[in-house]
Amino acid sequence: MAKDKCPECEKCLPGWLVQFGDLMSLLLTFFILLLSMAVMDKKKVEEYFEVMRKAMGFLDKNTSVEEQTEKNSTDDSSSDSDEDSDSTSEEASDEMAQLVAEVNSNSINESEEISIEKGKNEFTLDIPSTIMFDDGEYNLSNPAAKRFISKIARVIRTMPQTFNIEIIGHTDTNRIKNTAIPRDAWDISALRSISVVKELIKNRIDPSVLKVSAYGSYHPKSDNASDNRRVEMRFFAENNQNDILDEESFFDRLE
Repeated sequence: MAKDKCPECEKCLPGWLVQFGDLMSLLLTFFILLLSMAVMDKKKVEEYFEVMRKAMGFLDKNTSVEEQTEKNSTDDSSSDSDEDSDSTSEEASDEMAQLVAEVNSNSINESEEISIEKGKNEFTLDIPSTIMFDDGEYNLSNPAAKRFISKIARVIRTMPQTFNIEIIGHTDTNRIKNTAIPRDAWDISALRSISVVKELIKNRIDPSVLKVSAYGSYHPKSDNASDNRRVEMRFFAENNQNDILDEESFFDRLE
């Protein structure tokens, strides 16, 4: 007589899975309790959900896929460009600061030292006019001044093309009153800026990134006249400048 086969046992869940499910339930309860006791910041919660919505690709029902894709890609690219602009501005200002320190180490008089001022996405070199020009003169005839500008040009050529350069001339007071050029402080400050720009062009700086400005004696730096006789080189990123024509209220103010 043949032996009866042992019936197969019914398959059941492994023992560890029950304990794992209990653990997940306890953890969920723990985080719910933490959430119930926390103080909710509505603004931060909305920002968090907005970030999660973009990251996970959720779309608004009232906006087409093409519009939201274009908007998100534009936002990402603009934030990346801002970060890149900050980093390049910092690197460029650091390189220029090294050159300024080198020039200042050779200066005898403190009034002839160059200073550098850093701002958001820009920096400015404040150069005393005595380093480059004689009193009342506007032509760059000093060989040391030309060597200094050639060093600046060498640093400029290593900068990204997004940087524009504004050369700003300043004088102390309107002492000159002539009928021929230079007629007054305005002429002196403008002609000095033009001389610096032309010297930069000779040193292979693209003229399209250069800009000339002149303030005469109307933007004094201090009460000391020698501090006000200066030439400034302002380096800034064009894509970070606000266009006044983009403001909705611009034409309203003309009425």
